[in-house]
Amino acid sequence: MNCVKTVLLAGIAAAFSVSTAMADGEVNIYSYRQPELIKPLLDRFTQGTGIKTNVLFLDKGLVERIKAEGANSPADVILTVDIQRLTEAKDGDVVQPVSGNAVINKDIPASLRDTDNMWFGLTTRGRVVYASKERVAQNEITYEELADPKWKGKICIRDGQHAYNLALFASMIAHHGADYTEKWLTGLKNNLARKPDGNDRSQAKSIMAGECDISLGNTYYVGLMMTNEKAPEEKEWAKAIKVLFPNAADRGTHVNVSGMALAKNAPNKENALKLMEFLASGEAQKIYAEKVFEYPVMPGAEPSAIVKSFGTIKPDSLPLTDVAKHRKQASELVDKVAFNEGPSK
Repeated sequence: MNCVKTVLLAGIAAAFSVSTAMADGEVNIYSYRQPELIKPLLDRFTQGTGIKTNVLFLDKGLVERIKAEGANSPADVILTVDIQRLTEAKDGDVVQPVSGNAVINKDIPASLRDTDNMWFGLTTRGRVVYASKERVAQNEITYEELADPKWKGKICIRDGQHAYNLALFASMIAHHGADYTEKWLTGLKNNLARKPDGNDRSQAKSIMAGECDISLGNTYYVGLMMTNEKAPEEKEWAKAIKVLFPNAADRGTHVNVSGMALAKNAPNKENALKLMEFLASGEAQKIYAEKVFEYPVMPGAEPSAIVKSFGTIKPDSLPLTDVAKHRKQASELVDKVAFNEGPSK
């Protein structure tokens, strides 16, 4: 990926110079989403509108870069991968509102839009439980149950401070309060098989290896593993697990979001709005969801066949803005209970 990023940055340097930021028939995109994931979308947009897309991929520091560029920033549209980064863009004052846009508002539910119209969700993914097909008989679970001592030594997880986990922990605060969540995190920590480590995919690998029985992971990684021709061993990891949707019988499964925002000083604002309207459309959401195995946000839109094979998701209706405001407290609790040190001796 580093090589892709280097080539990409070198290849579009001229496109993002200040002197050429504004160009007829172009739109500049700063993206946390990997270029190969959004290419089919952007190709279709250009095909339909004739507007050329220039993409700058960053794996970190997007807000800082736009701030440094100031009023002359060439950024038109920002694409991000989770509520944390959407919130960072808003809090960092690098985006502007898109108010009263009938196309965007029609296709994106209010719970997946910023209350100030600073960002808009495009696709969602569930933060689910990966469970061993061989060793876990149950097909229902709750997040609360992860702190039950019956799972002692049987759970593996990535870094507690990772954005995906912090969003889930923040949702627990929103639902139950900080005191409950602190106790719950302590119980979850004490049920871990080892210190938090790796990424979501490697948790599935650990389950296959018998190192743990369950883990937390995003739904879309299962689809990526199932179809990975470049690393076919990941197909075996996916075969070893089943997807359990926590809290399906009550409030629903926590979801996170990929989203978009209009850059504060967008030099090609008209083209940027056209792109945002396209990204909100059913056609674009179908392409996006099938490419990255996520759920389209448009009411009634169908996920891909692979995503359907995981089972039916009942999304938690808690607005993501409520989740986002508890992120800092969730991070503090992760440190307070020494979550990343793993289970107590």
